[in-house]
Formats: sequence, C-alpha cells, structure tokens
Amino acid sequence: MRRLALLSVSDKTGLIDFARQLVEEFEFDLISSGGTAKALQEAGLPVTKVSDYTGFPEILGGRVKTLHPRIHGGILGRRDLPQDRAEMETHQIRPIDLVVVNLYPFEQTIARPNVSESEAIEQIDIGGPAMLRASAKNFANLTVLCNPGNYNDYLRELRQNGGEAPLNFRRVCSQRAFWHTAAYDRAIATYLSDDSLEATIPGQPLPPPQFLLSGQQLQPLRYGENPHQSAAWYQVGAVPTGFSGASILQGKELSYNNLVDLEAARRIIAEFPDTPAAAILKHTNPCGVAVGSTLVEAYQKAFQADSTSAFGGIVALNQPIDAPTATELTKTFLECVVAPACEEEAQEILAAKAKVRVLILPDLNRGPQQTVKVVAGGFLVQASDDVVETPESWQVVTERQPTPDQLAELLFAWKVCKHVKSNAIVVTRDRTTLGVGAGQMNRVGSVKIALEQAGEKAQGATLASDGFFPFDDSVRTAAAAGIVAVVQPGGSLRDKDSIQAANALGLVMVLTGVRHFLH
Repeated sequence: MRRLALLSVSDKTGLIDFARQLVEEFEFDLISSGGTAKALQEAGLPVTKVSDYTGFPEILGGRVKTLHPRIHGGILGRRDLPQDRAEMETHQIRPIDLVVVNLYPFEQTIARPNVSESEAIEQIDIGGPAMLRASAKNFANLTVLCNPGNYNDYLRELRQNGGEAPLNFRRVCSQRAFWHTAAYDRAIATYLSDDSLEATIPGQPLPPPQFLLSGQQLQPLRYGENPHQSAAWYQVGAVPTGFSGASILQGKELSYNNLVDLEAARRIIAEFPDTPAAAILKHTNPCGVAVGSTLVEAYQKAFQADSTSAFGGIVALNQPIDAPTATELTKTFLECVVAPACEEEAQEILAAKAKVRVLILPDLNRGPQQTVKVVAGGFLVQASDDVVETPESWQVVTERQPTPDQLAELLFAWKVCKHVKSNAIVVTRDRTTLGVGAGQMNRVGSVKIALEQAGEKAQGATLASDGFFPFDDSVRTAAAAGIVAVVQPGGSLRDKDSIQAANALGLVMVLTGVRHFLH
C-alpha cells in the first residue's frame, strides 16, 4: 500500500521539488489543503484536497480545514495497537506517514507597520499547531517536518535506510516541532500581553506573570567567554532584527565576546542620534567616546582619548562610514566596526584589513525592551534603561550656575557614564572622554582612576558619576585635579556635604534625580 503524506505549509520554499521526490522516488500519495494543494496541482503533481479526503468542506473562511477525525486519526493512530488499527479500518482512516506543516506567518504580520489587531488575529494558526503537536506526539509511528531546511535531511534518511526514517531521526523532528509551536505561542502571547495593569513605576508596565523566551539558533559559536565554555547565537522571533539582521561586509566569524561588546557599543552610540559620534569599547566599557563636526573627527577624538586601550577595540559609529573615517580605522588593529551604512569607497579601503569584522546595522537605535539575567533557579527581567535624558528636569544645587556649553558637556558625560560598569566615573571635555573609572568596589577608586587617566587634561573638565556621593571626598579630589563641573543623581542623606564642598571649591554641581547603575 502506498504511503500517505500530508502537506500544508505557509512557507512554500522547496515544496515542489520535495513533493515531486516523495511521489516519484518513494511512491507517496499526497493530501493537502488551501494554497498548498493549489501550488502542487499547478506543478502537475497528483494531490488530493483535504476536503475531498475527509468529505467535509473547508468552512468559516478557511478557519476549519484539517480539524477532522480522518486527519487526526491518521496522525495519532498507533500502528502497534490492534484496537487502533481496527478503529482506523472501521472509519476508513489511512495512516499518515509524513506530516509537513509550517504555520501562518504571525510574526511577519505583526512586524509590518500599522497592522490592525484583527489582521494579526487572523494569522493565528489553529489547525497547523494541532497537526504539529499530534504528529510530534506520535513520532513512534510517523515523521513531522516543520522547516523546509529539513526536507533534504528526510530524503537522505529514506535513501540510507531502505525508504524508512529511523526512530532517532523521528524523535529529533518531534523535538523541533514542539520547539516550533512553543515559539509560535510565545509570539502570540507576547503580542496579546496586557500593558494596562497598574505599574509600580509610572510609565513602566509591569512585567507579565509569565515571561517566555525562545530563539532559533543562528549559528554555534566557537566558544563563549572562554575556550572551555560552549556557546551559540540565537535569533528571537521569525523576523530578523538587530544584530540577527545585520549585514556582515567582511571579517572573521563573530565570537561570543564580539557580540556582547557590539551590543554594548550599540547602546552607547544610540545615545547620540543627531551629531556625528564614535565610541570605542573594550570588554563592554567605553575607552573613548566623542562627537564631532564630522564622523572622522569624532572617531579621531575618541581614538586619541585612550589610544592604548583602543587597540583591539570595538568601534560603533552613528553615521555611514566614509572614506576618511575608513582610512583612520585601518591605522590600528580593531576587532569589530558597526555603523548604519558604509560607502563603496570606504568598503574598498577597509578591505585592506580583511580580518576586521565590519557590520552594517541600519537601525542602531532599536534595542530590546527588556534585559534578562539568569540566577540559580530562575531569571530576572527588567525594563531596559532607555530613559530619555532631559537636562531641563535637572536641579542645579550650587551657587555657581552652568553655562549653556557646560550644561551640554554635562549631558554628554552623563550619557556616557550611563554605559560604564558601576561604580562609574567619566571625565570629559570638548564632548570627548578623557578618563573612565569603571567597575571599582568604591567610588573613590573610580574617581582616582578616571582623573589619573585624564591627567593635565582634567583642568576645566567635567565629571559624571552614576551614583551619588555619600561623602565629600570625591568632590574634593575632583576639584584638586581641575574639574569645574559635576553631574550626579543625588539622593544621599549626605548630599548637603557634597554640595557644600562644591560651593566652597567653586564647582558647578547638577543633580539628575535618575540613577544609572550598570551591573
């Protein structure tokens, strides 16, 4: 008796060639529904419509097609149980040996601009997930395929095993199907999440009672942070976004650490959407950030801020790479460069450094809405720290008032400080970092590191701190080095001590009212 395959796919990539080999090489009969049946018929392949096979028409505008006992009985029937075989024979149910299903493009639909809720709802597949789950459950008796990329794997297994797919292959296919439906349900549940719940923080919706995270592996990575740690890169959702959708112009394969650093670089450069800006990072901390009248000027300033640390760094640029900037980029060893675009002449220049990874990410400003960190027995979810800085809401707490230029400099320093590991101190002048104190166990230590790095350039510079000053010692140290203006969140019970010291030393001090710890 000829075997039976059920084909019902939204993504028709490779469908016709696959179906033809099923029919001609392995003598399958085909049943199918809707657009899949039409495509097979137009290709000249013999196919029976599901409605003809079940004797029941498609109804409700296509919402009900495959939900029928002849379909699900053929999928779920256990060939080794006499009772199942007898019932299938009584009801004229043929066993189905292969189910090929992929689902309505829900995520692709909701990714389109201005999609209505009713349009999204109609792209929630019902029959497809039911068939996938039923087939995956009964992998002992049949094979389920949910990805066109697995068609050739299935054909190879048939050829190598006398026309039968072995049990271990069917089990792997079952696992893939359950992952597929789980990711599909996650996307729908996330879309329908209720943001109207009362939040504990104004303007921030509460995290949902259930938080589901799923991803499709883009590629395995050579290793993780260290060579003894395995790692892989996953894409969240069916539509590539962020670095999953970036173009890689050249360079070696991306590593785990490259990707972590690139995301940190993207977050910094997203703070500067309007003026040419460059950021150079090492180990997720900025070693040089600057803005300029041109992109090449911004990069040169960022590089000169700490040329030693820039060696082997990650560079983020907020404007298309032009020829002058490309020329500067080739003057030192860099791991990665990311920008929204790259001019053709610049590509030719960068090609001289073939090992440098050059990525094009058109939307550098679009990042995740939440951050997730794993802890023993669970994980933590928080809203991303993407608050828009508004100096108009800041409080000048010293007798000395900032000039417009000083206020702009304080804003620049504050934006950079937000992306430095806490305890964080950043010293800047002329919209360029001069010194960065990152990740120290006490704030005084970070101040000393940043000021030592800035050296004589600290004269007339500004200083930003991601947390308040519980004592006035850091303020006095900064003033002694030549700092003239300080920005910090405030909130200490001893704020007055730091303010009094700033007044006594003739500094400007501004409190933002917002803290930016980065752990």
